[in-house]
Amino acid sequence: MADTLWGKGTPLDAAIHRFTVGNDPVTDLALAPHDALGSAAHARMLAHVGLLRDDEAKTLVAALKVLHDEARAGAFVIRPEQEDGHTALEAALVERAGEPGKRIHLGRSRNDQVQLAMRLLLREEVLALGARAVELAGTFLDFAQAHAAVALPGYTHLRRAMPSTFGLWGMAFAEGLLEELEALRGVWARLDRCPLGAAAGFGVPLPIDREYVASLLGFSRVQRSPIDVQNGRGRHEAAVLGWACSVAGTLEKWLWDVQLYSMDEFGFLALPDAFTTGSSIMPQKKNPDVVELARARCRELRGIAHQVEAVAGGLPSSYHRDFQLLKSPTLAALTSMKDLLDVLARLVPVLQVKAEAAARASDDSLYAAHHAYALVARGLPFRDAYRQVGREIADGTFHPDRGALTATHLGGAGNLGLPQAREELAAARAWLDDTHRAVASATARVWAL
Repeated sequence: MADTLWGKGTPLDAAIHRFTVGNDPVTDLALAPHDALGSAAHARMLAHVGLLRDDEAKTLVAALKVLHDEARAGAFVIRPEQEDGHTALEAALVERAGEPGKRIHLGRSRNDQVQLAMRLLLREEVLALGARAVELAGTFLDFAQAHAAVALPGYTHLRRAMPSTFGLWGMAFAEGLLEELEALRGVWARLDRCPLGAAAGFGVPLPIDREYVASLLGFSRVQRSPIDVQNGRGRHEAAVLGWACSVAGTLEKWLWDVQLYSMDEFGFLALPDAFTTGSSIMPQKKNPDVVELARARCRELRGIAHQVEAVAGGLPSSYHRDFQLLKSPTLAALTSMKDLLDVLARLVPVLQVKAEAAARASDDSLYAAHHAYALVARGLPFRDAYRQVGREIADGTFHPDRGALTATHLGGAGNLGLPQAREELAAARAWLDDTHRAVASATARVWAL
C-alpha cells in the first residue's frame, strides 16, 4: 500500500482494501477541486509561517490550480489503488511540482483535510441551493400575483371549509420559501468556520496560523476546538440536509395539492402535455409523473438525512472511520435537491389554472363562517350566530352575502402582502449575491501568484 498516504510498504489483503476504500475513488471526485483549493491555502500558510519557502509555495499553488481546473472539468482521475482523493491529489502534485509536493501534508491530517474540502463544498452547495430557492420563490410570487383574485375552495380535512384564491394558495409556498431563505443564513453561519489546523483532532506541534488560512479561504472565523472539528463530522452535513428537508416539506404539500387539484374529479389545475407522460396500455392517459417523482424526492431526502444522522450518531468523540460513509449520501442529497428545485421552477410558471371549475366548486357553504361574522357585526353573539347559520344550512335556507367581510388585512385574501414578500425576496437575493462575491474574491486571492 505504498500508493496511500498512510502506506508503509507492508501488504494489505485485497478484500480488506476494497472494503475500506469503498466508493471513495468515485465519491472524492466531487471533493477534488475543493481539496485542491484548501491545499493551496494550506501551502500559502506554511510559507507565511516559514515552514515552506515562498518559491515552493508558489510552485505548489500553481500546480494545484491546474489540478483544481482538471477536477472541475472532470479530467482528474483517482485510481482504485490510491484509495481516496487526498492520496491521488498528493501523488499528482508530486508529479507536477516535484520535491515541494512532498511537503504539502506538513501540519495537517487527512482528517482535517477532508473536513475542509467538505466544508468548502457545502458552502458552495448552500449558495447554489439558495439561488435556486430564490428563483422558485419568485415563480410562486408571480403565480400568486397573476391569480390573486381567482376563486379556489379552501379545504380542511380535505373537506370544503372557507373561500380562498389561487393567489392565497400560491403565496403560501412563496412565504414558506422566504422563511427557509432566512433560515439558510443560520446554516451558512454554521459552515463559516475553518477546520484546517485541527489535524487528527488534537492540533499539531508547529507554529501554524489557523486564522491566516481561514481568512485566505473567506471564512469569518476558525473552528477553535480541534476535537470539535472531528466531532462535527456529520453535524454540518445534517444541518444542510435538515434545511433541505424542511424546504422539501413545504414543496411536498404543494405537489400533493397539484396532484389532487389536477384530478379529473377536481379539475382546478392542468399540467401542460410537456410535463406529463403516457401509459403503455391506456392511450388516453396523461400521467403527472413529474409531480409524483418530485414528491418522492421530498421523502427520499428525509431518508438520506436520517442515514447521515444514523452514521454520525452513536459514536464517542474524535475521529472514526465511520465518517467515510457520510460523503456519498450527502452528495446524493445535494444533487437531488438541486434537481428538485430546478424542475419546480420550470413547472410553476406553466401550471394551468382552470378558473371556471374552481369557481363552480366555491359554493355558498364556504361562506358559513363569513355569514356568522356578518351576523355578529349586527350585534348577535358569536355562539348564537354560529348556531343560526348551522340551522339555516340544515334546513336549506342558507343564502349568504358572498361579498361581505372581504379580508383586506395583511395576509388576507384581499391583501396577499406581495410588496413585502418581494422586498424580502430581494434581500435574500442580495445576501446570496454578496456572499457569493465574497467567497469568489477569497478564492481568487488563494490562486493569485
